[in-house]
Amino acid sequence: MIYRSTERVGVELSAIGLGGHEYLPDGRSRGFNEDAALAVTPGYVYPGFGGEKRRRVLAAAYEHGIDFFDATIDSEKEALGRNLREMAPPYEVYVQTRPEGMVYTYDEHNRRMAQYALLKAEVQRALELLQRDRLDVLNVAFMAAALENDPRYLEKMAENIRRLKQEGLIRWANADTFSGEEVYLRQIEQDCFDGIYINLNFADHCGERQVLPAAHERGMAVLTREAFMKGALFRMGEEAGMTDRNRLARAALKWVLAHDEVTVVVVGADDPAQLASSVAVLDDLALDEEDEALLGRVRGTTAYQDYERRKRVQFGYREGE
Repeated sequence: MIYRSTERVGVELSAIGLGGHEYLPDGRSRGFNEDAALAVTPGYVYPGFGGEKRRRVLAAAYEHGIDFFDATIDSEKEALGRNLREMAPPYEVYVQTRPEGMVYTYDEHNRRMAQYALLKAEVQRALELLQRDRLDVLNVAFMAAALENDPRYLEKMAENIRRLKQEGLIRWANADTFSGEEVYLRQIEQDCFDGIYINLNFADHCGERQVLPAAHERGMAVLTREAFMKGALFRMGEEAGMTDRNRLARAALKWVLAHDEVTVVVVGADDPAQLASSVAVLDDLALDEEDEALLGRVRGTTAYQDYERRKRVQFGYREGE
């Protein structure tokens, strides 16, 4: 394992982190693709999470030295907390999660997250699910509408983060949004976050222009997700006539890890073999000619071009920028 540290976080985090998603037989993630509304309902836990298969993935994560874990919905939080209790890690690990039902578009204008009493209660509820005394990383994800609705929203979030830290409920907070570049930059400029959590892959790459350098300049951790584009990478590969998914996945991971600003890439894994394939990229992080050729073939597909165009618009870029 390769470990990377940042000024604000001050600990060494594994370059590969493990996401909490578990998967359906067709490869889609559980929960969101079963009943999306139910999946993000606070207090609802799907049956079957954190079973024997998932415990094997966790054991493999320990073997590879992974120390960063991300959990999204309550089903993942409960499973991770239970599994960490059943299988105590042989070293210190760091867990990130989010306040359920308050982030992204789940709550209009993200109003509830700005109310300290509600946010504190939600963090305490998450800690019960995770069976932890303190949350290592609170993922604070709000949309542009929150800032437009309340000019003091960022100030309120800064104060909430300060109070959560002061009360010993969280160690760090990561900024997150799906509203694109402008919101990320405002989050970074507020100077209350210890890191950012951002989509980054070679088709969704607008963050590398301003957001990653801005975070890095302030000593913030840069945690990335969607290296495989929720499986869209492999559909692009199929269009390009590629059959070796593992080879394509490793090239995509190398592309992300080639950014000096990146601290951790969070990946999903359905089984230990998938996780081992991701970790194997650390043996040689250099993007070689074969990697570049693979990515070039993918860039030539219609699926890639449509995906990249859509992501540029979502990040706030106009056509041609």
